[in-house]
Amino acid sequence: MRAGDALPVRGSWESIFELKKQYKHLVVCGSPEGLAKNVIQLNFNSYLALGILMLMIVMLVLNVFPGAITTLICAGLMILSGCVPVSVAYKGISWTSVVMIAAMIPMGIALQKTGAAQTAAESLVVTAGELGPIYLLASIFLLTSLFSQTINNSATAVLMAPISLLAAMAIGASPEPFLIVVAISASTAFLTPIGTTTNAMVIGAGGYKFVDYLRAGGPLLILFLFASLILVPVFWPF
Repeated sequence: MRAGDALPVRGSWESIFELKKQYKHLVVCGSPEGLAKNVIQLNFNSYLALGILMLMIVMLVLNVFPGAITTLICAGLMILSGCVPVSVAYKGISWTSVVMIAAMIPMGIALQKTGAAQTAAESLVVTAGELGPIYLLASIFLLTSLFSQTINNSATAVLMAPISLLAAMAIGASPEPFLIVVAISASTAFLTPIGTTTNAMVIGAGGYKFVDYLRAGGPLLILFLFASLILVPVFWPF
């Protein structure tokens, strides 16, 4: 250990209070007294919230309603039952994420409606197809991943699947490895916070920037690329 190191401490409140008394060079950040007051004991609403969570999981598994409707119903039950006050629920909304997603939806639609996405995809596939199936596989992965950074993953897969199928047939290869790669790469929206809602949900809470997603997502994307190029042809040969 060195001066300035920060350590998370876990223990009883009595032990944490003792740390402040025994070590003059140890600084306990925050206020243990205030943290102790914020600890909420389990009550009826706690078990009610857990029940609503289980209800949501069951409804999603049984496909009673679409996922969005099920989530809204259970969120409404949380508020109506008093588990979450309206003011707390309102403050918990990440408006940065809401506005960002709403602004990017037209961009994704424009790429599809104008045919720009399909033109770019077909041009790259034709060029890479002449080099061999593994190059075509890598090109499809990279292009699909590029689209998934701004377009919904389902829309990306729908856009790329028929192009990949025709390209595979054109070079006389099995379409299975290409379609599997489309399925994988359509879910690799690691480079931006706008490619998937999960990325957008944490940008505000974590105080992240676009460059943070590039730093963490870049190596992960490369790992997925090489793993797909090595493993997909093994299980789904050309």
